Amino acid sequence: MVVLTHRSSFNCFQFHPLPPLLRRLGEGASRNFCSVPLPPLKTHNSFCFKVCSLTHSTSVTRNICDFPNKRRPGHELSNSFGLLEKFCRTYEELSKNKICKFSRHIVRSDLSVTGSVGSSYPLPEIQAGSKLRGICFYAVTSFVAIFLFVLMVVSHPFVLLFDRYNRKAQHLIAKWWASLTIAPFFNIKFEGLENLPAQDSPAVYVSNHQSFLDIYTLLTLGRSFKFISKTSIFLFPIIGWAMYLLGTIPLKRMDSRSQLDCLRRCMDLVKKGASVFFFPEGTRSRNGTLGTFKKGAFTVAAKLGVPVIPITLIGTGKIMPAGMEGQLNPGAVKVVVHPPILGKDANFLCNESRNVIADVLICEGYKVL
Repeated sequence: MVVLTHRSSFNCFQFHPLPPLLRRLGEGASRNFCSVPLPPLKTHNSFCFKVCSLTHSTSVTRNICDFPNKRRPGHELSNSFGLLEKFCRTYEELSKNKICKFSRHIVRSDLSVTGSVGSSYPLPEIQAGSKLRGICFYAVTSFVAIFLFVLMVVSHPFVLLFDRYNRKAQHLIAKWWASLTIAPFFNIKFEGLENLPAQDSPAVYVSNHQSFLDIYTLLTLGRSFKFISKTSIFLFPIIGWAMYLLGTIPLKRMDSRSQLDCLRRCMDLVKKGASVFFFPEGTRSRNGTLGTFKKGAFTVAAKLGVPVIPITLIGTGKIMPAGMEGQLNPGAVKVVVHPPILGKDANFLCNESRNVIADVLICEGYKVL
């Protein structure tokens, strides 16, 4: 429907197209108040006001076009002109807001990891490409895992007999699996590999946590450390079973008894010459911002006198953001291994480790809480 109104201040007419909802309201009002077509109304200055349908030009919506306080024979006073103006004003505002919005198929963001922050990219193409890469990633990792998992199962009895705590053979197979999986999709640049302790030297490793890809990236370092992982991951086929064969330590979140048991197992492994790996933030960062560190890992290092090895991971959160594990964006990963930190105070170890990781992240453009 189209509404024709007259503005006395400018002595002109103005057309207002009505949305479908108001069109239905107008047609319904036409049926309720005007069963017989009426001629246009004439005013004192000979101007005509008419509300008509584009498909039914003879129908008139009486309750909209009547003047306020103007009585016609056989009808009550109509006072709907203010309602019409309100409808028209609201529709004009909605139209302006719609025009001012950015098109949904264009996004200005650096999440695509394919250019600068101010670049424009078609959103559907980015999502389709990322989803396709994600499907290929899981297909490759599953295919590789099937063969290497069989090798891990076959070698596991010998590992338990001769290398029960470090499990170097299992970690070597895991390194092959991670390297073959990520090689077709992104490159890893390492810095500070000389800071890694010897293979048989126990240590506590800590790192920032951005993505599911952090595990794959860290496995390529070739060190036999035991990860701390939530118990639900162990239920995943092949991946969860492989984590069990690697000696990964389970942890139930929000369970104080499970946390204490986890720390006891970590201390027992370190005493027997193994290394453990903690993500002190406790969970993955949604936007790459470095969160606060929990002190469990540093308590283990302080009590046993072993070094803390801080590691900074850069880029994994952009390639596979937390909560978007089905997508894989193009990009590269950088791993920075910092010098060992020794100390007897857990607070000192925690602050120093977080500071060295935060310094690198700030230089790379990340935020730190």
